[in-house]
Amino acid sequence: MNDKKSKSEEPTKRVLDPLADEALTEAIGSVDNAPTLSYHHAGLTVEGYSRAAVQTYWRIAEMKIGFDLGAQPWDFMALPRYFITHSHLDHIAAIPSYVARRRMMKMESPTIYLPGHTVSSVEQLLRVIGRLDRGRLPCDLIAVEPNQEIELSRELVVTTSAMRHSIPALGYIIWERRKKLKPEFAHLTGDAIRDLRLAGTEVTHEIRVPMVAYTGDTSPAGLDACPDMYRAKILITEMTFLAPEHQQDKIHKHGHMHLNDFVDRRNDFKNEVIICGHFSVRYNDRQIRRWVDRALPDRLDGRLKLWI
Repeated sequence: MNDKKSKSEEPTKRVLDPLADEALTEAIGSVDNAPTLSYHHAGLTVEGYSRAAVQTYWRIAEMKIGFDLGAQPWDFMALPRYFITHSHLDHIAAIPSYVARRRMMKMESPTIYLPGHTVSSVEQLLRVIGRLDRGRLPCDLIAVEPNQEIELSRELVVTTSAMRHSIPALGYIIWERRKKLKPEFAHLTGDAIRDLRLAGTEVTHEIRVPMVAYTGDTSPAGLDACPDMYRAKILITEMTFLAPEHQQDKIHKHGHMHLNDFVDRRNDFKNEVIICGHFSVRYNDRQIRRWVDRALPDRLDGRLKLWI
């Protein structure tokens, strides 16, 4: 596959359109302070940027959810909540900026979910920055642990799972909840179902659809330990290493994935879209495309999107 064809399958650089984003522009203005790529699928827009040891940040605008804060694009400021995977600097460096900017713009204090063991240290970080900045940094820091469920609304639930990185880390799945009529009532008329409901009979049951899964940094063991991630409509994950000479066992030891891990698991991915980023700075974009197209010439039936 040549480079020209490969590029057409990749995410596009998002340019903020003041007309399309009128409400946001009126609220916080329009400043392009950080690179952002964008991809739309199944009614959801994935935006952000991720490069190993540089910065990682993501947004699902329709859900008002962000993942990781290695940097904070100005137009991501309207997000009321972020989910942090781990405490490496390229994933948390912008927490103080995010909180301070929302305070400056007189927005409500944000909510930041993060691994429980990091909360006290992040609180200390914000106190130190607050003293230097001579301003308050109001936010709600919520400790989360593996195998936890976080209810955001009647429609959205977030679950956590342990990832396998060089330090403790979490992955997240956003689930859409729907009510569906129980099969035993499917033959009834609308009036009959209404009467049952008014009489106190539960006529529906809950179904959950995994919409977005986000691993952050992990070895393949973290992904394998959470099979639901392979079922999410959109999977956002990492492919830090690609070069054939880079040994997978050493990469896994440091909590990352190699291109060959995707080759080995190509039949496991049931996702409609697999977004891969967090590429090592050792590689340029042409090398990344070339190695991927050698190993996966069909790019997992066109579902694999390279975040470059």
